[in-house]
Amino acid sequence: MPLPQQFLSGAPLGTRVVVRYRIEGGLTDALGELVDKADGECTVRTRHADVVVALPLVVAAKEVPPAPPRRTPRQPPS
Repeated sequence: MPLPQQFLSGAPLGTRVVVRYRIEGGLTDALGELVDKADGECTVRTRHADVVVALPLVVAAKEVPPAPPRRTPRQPPS
C-alpha cells in the first residue's frame, strides 16, 4: 500500500480524491478533484474552493467514486 504522498504524486489530474491533512489543532479533509501537483503540494478543487495542501502534512489520501447527482430543490406545497 503506497504512502498517501506517493498516491497523490502518482494520481492523474482529474482524479476524485479525499485528502486528510494536519491543521493547527487537529486534522481536516479536502474532498474533490485533484487539479494540480507541484513543488511538494497538491491542489484539490472542492465544491467551495481550491484547497492547496502541503504533502508533508498529508496523513491519508485515496481515490473516491464520483459524486452522486445533486437533488433538485423541494418545491413548497401549493
